[in-house]
Amino acid sequence: MIVAFEFEYAATKEDVTSTQVAPALKTYMFNGLLQTPIPIARTQFYGTLGAGAYHETLSTQPLNDQTNIGTNIGGGAKITLAGPLRLRLDYRVFTLHGNARHTPVQRLYAGINLKF
Repeated sequence: MIVAFEFEYAATKEDVTSTQVAPALKTYMFNGLLQTPIPIARTQFYGTLGAGAYHETLSTQPLNDQTNIGTNIGGGAKITLAGPLRLRLDYRVFTLHGNARHTPVQRLYAGINLKF
């Protein structure tokens, strides 16, 4: 297994137009990552676990911002495209502690990274 650490910052905008109002959410997480050492069919799978802080705001309730700790767990895959260029797919479930409006929160990420 390959062990790694990462810092993650993510921000989502609020959505007050749908029937389920969603607040703006910023997360600041430190994560540990366990990854398979050898790609299987050009794909390396990994699991991740982390903790950090979050800040939640909603423009319709400006005096009810939330800042507290959060934890997350998830996993994903790094798929080799060409040379060191890889597609990264990641799924996380965040548990927001305190008085968060919605918990757990789920996120699906996609991005490009370089292997070095």
